[in-house]
Amino acid sequence: MSGRDIVVEIPLLTRVEGRCGLRLEIREGEVSRPVLNIPGPPRFFEKLMEGHDREQVVEMAPRIGGHSPVAHQLCAAQAFERLAGLDPGPWVQAMRRLMLCGEWIQSHSRHIHLMALPDFLGCGHMLGLMAGYREELGRGWRLQSLGRDLITLLGGRAVHPVGVRIGGFHRAPGPVEVRAMRERLRDALPEAEALLAWLASSLAFPLDEHPFTSVALSPASGYPMGGTRIQSGDWLDIEAGEFMRHFDRYEVDGSLAPHSSLDKRPYLVGPLARLNLGFPELPPPVRQALGATGIPFPSHNMFHSILARAVELLWAVQEALRLVDEYESPATSFVDVPHAEGISYGTIESPQGLLWHCYEIDFRRRVNAAWIISPTSQNQARMEEDIRLSLERFGLDKDAAELCRRAGHVIRNYDPCFSCAVH
Repeated sequence: MSGRDIVVEIPLLTRVEGRCGLRLEIREGEVSRPVLNIPGPPRFFEKLMEGHDREQVVEMAPRIGGHSPVAHQLCAAQAFERLAGLDPGPWVQAMRRLMLCGEWIQSHSRHIHLMALPDFLGCGHMLGLMAGYREELGRGWRLQSLGRDLITLLGGRAVHPVGVRIGGFHRAPGPVEVRAMRERLRDALPEAEALLAWLASSLAFPLDEHPFTSVALSPASGYPMGGTRIQSGDWLDIEAGEFMRHFDRYEVDGSLAPHSSLDKRPYLVGPLARLNLGFPELPPPVRQALGATGIPFPSHNMFHSILARAVELLWAVQEALRLVDEYESPATSFVDVPHAEGISYGTIESPQGLLWHCYEIDFRRRVNAAWIISPTSQNQARMEEDIRLSLERFGLDKDAAELCRRAGHVIRNYDPCFSCAVH
């Protein structure tokens, strides 16, 4: 390991959502604590929600993040329903799961093809892939479009969807729409399988394992996508409402996004964490497809995150097809939710990881206070730890440009949404 003293600085990261830079110092052959500089202005979403009716808040929630508008909206609706002690019923729950499958498919395909592949294939951007990987990119566009249209089926539109309401949906899809989506999902299934096989056989994954704690919603009732309990790879098994009792939030210099820790240590949320905890709950065809890659899971190599996304994309296509095959038009697309006052929370697995909303509601049905904890905010401390460990293993004798490229690749493994994290 080199004993030189240098400063490595990336003023603005590319191929991430939002604005972020990185600064770290190498002194006497060691990396000082990397600092993710997130200069984006505070967005004050929690404050903006104060004083608004609960239905208005459900309409506002998707604007928090372009990467995961569905997850934010469903999380908010869930919180208000839980406060009223009401389950909207199996049809609504199934359709929400279907809509979230669409967001996972869209987001994972976008990240794999636009954000991550250029790092693995040595290109600076997606356009550099066009010459040699046109067919693979075309498959990626088709999968991304499928996810987008699946969101639109229930949300009315893919960007900032408007179809969700407290108690269900404003309208139910018609049989013709559902049949058309069924055919597209069937056509997409072999493409999702081929994507996983191609990534596993074509990409070189750095040997870069180091220990971390995985955190996700409990997989007790199937692969973790929704639920009311939070688990870790260590000891944690809590009701989601106890989140703030066990997870610490703290501020750091240079970042307008809060950090999180569990037992004073960083932790991981997102696809790799979910796969590490929920692998036994994958249906047999998905487990077989993953086993055929020859890459063992659980994994503590963050460069395997791209594979975890491909596994989840395949699972989401299969799950969406199952839900569409079982579709029956409901008598009504929503149930009335009585008003209740107090404090309640919503939890869901967005494509980027565990999302937590909490609201305090008064007797006028208005929000007095809101707390929103995004996946990227939770992953920031883990990202900084990963940068330090990965660069030391990579070799600090490399020139500054190589160190910058590796640091950027490490950060993009997390598919961060810095816009969502800045509150």
